[in-house]
Amino acid sequence: MKRDMDLIRALLFKLEELPMRRGGVVHIPAGDESVAVTGYDIEQIDYHLSLIIEAGLIDDGGVHPMDGIGFRRLTGKGHDLLDSIRDPEIWAKTKKGAAAAGGFTLDLLKDLAKGLIKKQIEKHTGVEL
Repeated sequence: MKRDMDLIRALLFKLEELPMRRGGVVHIPAGDESVAVTGYDIEQIDYHLSLIIEAGLIDDGGVHPMDGIGFRRLTGKGHDLLDSIRDPEIWAKTKKGAAAAGGFTLDLLKDLAKGLIKKQIEKHTGVEL
């Protein structure tokens, strides 16, 4: 199965919105409505949730179910990635830049998005970063 960055982005948004209690860990099955993304099936969602864990974007709280994930919180790395690709315009430019380069990693996508955000800040504030 190919990695789909649009799905990873959508899942991170969904995970970010989950109400969590301090110290709580929840089991989220791949078929759970809280992580359902239109146009994607359970196998795609489950696979991409695993990729999110492998990339260190979420803390699974040490819970490793056979289906779905354990979820405690987004990690700092997960928040950083999500914040760098949150804006739809930045996300579109990031994907376009990655496609033009012919390949990407999660870290390169984040760096590209951060570079685009940096340019926007410089443009709007006149402050060179």
